[in-house]
Amino acid sequence: MSIFTMDKVKKTFTNGEIKEDILKGINLSLKEGEVTALVGASGSGKSTLLTIAAGLQHASDGQVIFEGENLNAMNQEQIRKIRASKFGFVFQFAHLVPFLTVEEQLMLMLDVSETKLNKQEQKREVNRILKLVEMDHRKNAYPSSLSGGEKQRVAIARAIIHKPKVLFADEPTASLDSKRSKDVMALIRDLTKTLNITTLMVTHDEEMLSYAEHVIKMSDGLIMKK
Repeated sequence: MSIFTMDKVKKTFTNGEIKEDILKGINLSLKEGEVTALVGASGSGKSTLLTIAAGLQHASDGQVIFEGENLNAMNQEQIRKIRASKFGFVFQFAHLVPFLTVEEQLMLMLDVSETKLNKQEQKREVNRILKLVEMDHRKNAYPSSLSGGEKQRVAIARAIIHKPKVLFADEPTASLDSKRSKDVMALIRDLTKTLNITTLMVTHDEEMLSYAEHVIKMSDGLIMKK
């Protein structure tokens, strides 16, 4: 079932008298339990598409429909609440808080996302998610003692701890070597299935495309292939 739809989405940036069309009418539908990968050269519009889908910026025109509501018609506070409660984010770098343990990273995310769990329930949920990403044995570790792959696993755990509907991944393996990249992508794919998440990922690495059900190629602000 489609949970996320983009209908004729356009994005135009203006610099003085110069207008640049970054997205030129994007139609896209994302289904639950599937990974969709966006690929294309730098400047093709894939990162702009991801940020608009994630509510990090508004489209210039068109509709971004999530669970029947148009994100493009919402104000910033409405979008903020959806991002905090129903979206998860994984980036190229883990961006972990250096003075928090692995467990504390996830506890903080539960507080930010305003889940209605007491501290004991939060700890149980953190342990459950850390087991899913095979990092429960490192829950008391600080980021400085983690490898690159371990940091990204914690970042993924943090992104899904509040049970989001959609996971946005922006170059999630770009800072990792080949083996760790494959491990992280296998984890993202498996969690997408297990938790029935809708995952939208931007990547330059063609080796990672085998982990996606759908590959969308972008060029010059348009979708070239579905």
